[in-house]
Amino acid sequence: MRNLLPLIGSHPGGRSALTCRYRCGDACFQEIPNTSDNEYAGDVIAGALSRRSMMRAAAVVTVATAAGTAALAGPAAPVAEAAPFAGRPGSKPKPTAPGARGLRFAAVAPNKDDRVTIPDGYGQNVVIRWGEPILRGAPAFDPDKQSAKAQAGQFGYNNDFLSLLPLRGERGRQVLVANHEYTDEILMFRGYDPASPTREQVEIAWAAHGLSVVVVQEENRTGKLAPVNRHPLNRRLTATSEFRVTGPAAGSPLLRTSADRTGRKVLGTLNNCAGGTTPWGTTLHGEENFNQYFANGSSDTDKRYGIGTAATERKWERFDKRFDLAQEPNEAHRFGWVVELDPYDPDSTPRKRTALGRFKHEAAQPRLTADGRPVVYMGDDERFDYFYKFVSSKRMKKGDSRAAREHNLTLLDEGTLYVAKLTGDSPAAEFDGTGKLPSDGEFDGSGVWIPLATGTTSHVPGMTAEEVYVFTRLAGDKVGATKMDRPEDVEPSPRTGRVYVALTNNTDRGKAGKAGADEANPRNANKHGQILELAEHWDDPAGDGFAWRLFLVAGDPEDPSTYFSGFPKEKVSPISCPDNVAFDDHGNLWISTDGNQLGSHDGLFGVATLGERRGELKQFLTVPTGAETCGPVIQDRRVLVAVQHPGEVDGASVEKPASTWPDGPGRIVRPSVVAVWRKDGGDIGV
Repeated sequence: MRNLLPLIGSHPGGRSALTCRYRCGDACFQEIPNTSDNEYAGDVIAGALSRRSMMRAAAVVTVATAAGTAALAGPAAPVAEAAPFAGRPGSKPKPTAPGARGLRFAAVAPNKDDRVTIPDGYGQNVVIRWGEPILRGAPAFDPDKQSAKAQAGQFGYNNDFLSLLPLRGERGRQVLVANHEYTDEILMFRGYDPASPTREQVEIAWAAHGLSVVVVQEENRTGKLAPVNRHPLNRRLTATSEFRVTGPAAGSPLLRTSADRTGRKVLGTLNNCAGGTTPWGTTLHGEENFNQYFANGSSDTDKRYGIGTAATERKWERFDKRFDLAQEPNEAHRFGWVVELDPYDPDSTPRKRTALGRFKHEAAQPRLTADGRPVVYMGDDERFDYFYKFVSSKRMKKGDSRAAREHNLTLLDEGTLYVAKLTGDSPAAEFDGTGKLPSDGEFDGSGVWIPLATGTTSHVPGMTAEEVYVFTRLAGDKVGATKMDRPEDVEPSPRTGRVYVALTNNTDRGKAGKAGADEANPRNANKHGQILELAEHWDDPAGDGFAWRLFLVAGDPEDPSTYFSGFPKEKVSPISCPDNVAFDDHGNLWISTDGNQLGSHDGLFGVATLGERRGELKQFLTVPTGAETCGPVIQDRRVLVAVQHPGEVDGASVEKPASTWPDGPGRIVRPSVVAVWRKDGGDIGV
């Protein structure tokens, strides 16, 4: 049998101090919550070389056809040999076209321009800005006359994850769903005093968090999109909207408060970062850095989730006791979940899915098993935390009937939650922190999915099922899950089934008393990040084992520690800090960045994952000063990005803006959604 697929100075993380202060509560400056003695990815493995053949023989993955499509092998199928990827380390690809299909555009050069820079031959428009009215009765945006009532009817702040869904029966219209991750009050309010926020400012911030649903209209001859104000499907969910708690932990005493003695109803959703779009037409939204909103934490579980013992930055606890854990110790347990929203039903109550576990959810993108059960892959965005998946026990029903929709809204409440344990297959001595390839020419290995809980049954000694769901990080600690370098967005390829995990960075790796380099995390002081590629055994997403390798090690291509799946490095764009990811129909992975440490603004990149140009990476756009690129949506003829926190630079304020985007000098800086298209009407990159 052939071998298994050759799988393959500033503020920490590259962000301004202002961004870290308001987005994640200065997580990089806090004590690392994970103090377990679990292995780090690729730690020393006794007899690694002699075990290589066993691991490879055990891991059977997709066989790629010449066209780059995938043949799926079911669990009972015979063992299939795996064809090697084109472009494996050491090979010399022989490109025969001007670029991978879908990436045939002139790469944007790194820059620090205060605008969205796109390739020649492409056009763009701002689809919707923070504060634009989307609900009936909402006023036009006026930053000097803003109110909580007005904001609750307007597009929220700091757009992140985006989903663009079809709208049947309304020609040229689609449904845009957006997360609103966090607020930066210094850039929202003139004369803001962080030590003494007013109730009005706090209530506006509550209304600026959450989710937006807004119907958008296409322009006939371009890719331009515009919001349809007051459409019946338009909706705002905020920090005070009602959400249902569902799944095996619903009703648990750990989720009960004085305001909700049932443990089944929560007000609000917070710090929604990336998410996912389900095959049954709903959207998933990950609650990420929720810890920063809660004051006066005291328990060991509070500490494991990064909740501080003092007052919060925004001082919300002064205006609502639920944010003061000294008064409501269980309130924080009601955040850190994946939220499911039905954007086609404006009267539905969104649901927090406890079966998917509680941690700093960066994303949740499903794929289906051969028999139609959804599997959701999820990252916990923290230095040295874990990577998870959930396998539903129910099959999806096809169609849009009422019965099918009601059934599919139960899919994420029953199943098994797993955490990943990775091992490398090269000796630890080969990893000196420089990013040098090991002697076998690839960063790779194998892994297992460790079950944590199924329904009301716990698989973790010493923890009940409810405890596993509410304190999922502790469950991962107990079973020996592998610590990773900030696993953020996760995306399964619709072409091959392989799963791509963005590991954004970890500048603490290799510091005194902390983990050093290993096979999955080969660089100390890892400021640029990497992308891990995972292939499930038998290409069965419900399986209990996988093979993995590093697909991309980010940074300046001239740096010998970088790696682009063997593609010639002189022909790729520099990239730093991969964050959100998405696929196009050609099988290319699109990567948005957060915290570029290469002297350029953040941007959006496309990289080929298949064929002779595997590893070819090209920059498609950059975003304005201080901004982060979020939520990419890649359609045949349109790309959408969420331009988050423009102008968020140290020392900036409403009075002293660091950016004039999107509306020019004299206008307040506003996070916005941008659409990009080819001026000739053709497909993107073709």
